[in-house]
Amino acid sequence: MGESAATDRGTLIVTGGSRGIGAATARAAARDGYAVCINYRERRYDAAALADSIVRGGGRAISVQADTSREEDVVRLYATSDRELGPLRALVNNAGITGRVGVVADIAADMLREVLAVNIVGCFLCAREAIRRMSIARGGQGGAIVNVSSRAAVLGAQGELVHYAASKGAIDTMTIGLAQEVAAQGIRVNAVRPGLIDTEIHASGGAGDRLQRLLASVPMGRVGTPDEVAATILWLLSSRAPYVNGAIVDISGAR
Repeated sequence: MGESAATDRGTLIVTGGSRGIGAATARAAARDGYAVCINYRERRYDAAALADSIVRGGGRAISVQADTSREEDVVRLYATSDRELGPLRALVNNAGITGRVGVVADIAADMLREVLAVNIVGCFLCAREAIRRMSIARGGQGGAIVNVSSRAAVLGAQGELVHYAASKGAIDTMTIGLAQEVAAQGIRVNAVRPGLIDTEIHASGGAGDRLQRLLASVPMGRVGTPDEVAATILWLLSSRAPYVNGAIVDISGAR
């Protein structure tokens, strides 16, 4: 089976789409019939290779560099997607960073600002631009947003990533409030809250052994995969979940 489907579902933007959950979501979305705009901040080759693989499979995809914490980059990202792929119907707010592992007593202000800027400000800016395009009150055709949160928002990530957990707690609250705010405008807003998922994000924050250390706390006895998260994201975006709004779905093996 190729990377695309016959059904045209419109355009989906996936932020942080060059690796992990974002890349898995982009691939799944292309198979489901979306034209996919793959956003990346630094991993140009990976994002371009993913877009190329989707196109070779018969789908439509582009990769666009943008730092989602920067307003001008977000505006450019959406303008590029509009021009090259057409009307937006969905957003997956996936871009996020953990920052460095450490306790709050040792936290660096610059690192904290970067985590909050990417994980919170970027999520809001991307949602803002999506709403401006999809809202039926603004001439759009409606659509769906899925925010990627984390089980850390519930568990707190003490001793390692309290700053990251706090940023994802903000995304949970945003999801609930925004879902109510734009429901009458034809837009559904939901979130997924992954637990221990086998991606590179742990190593990038300096905790490459984190999955193995915490595995015993997962009742299912294994870590999750990006594809498992992507499947839930695609369900939340789809017409199979028409009355699901403001939901936060845990994908964590019950941890």
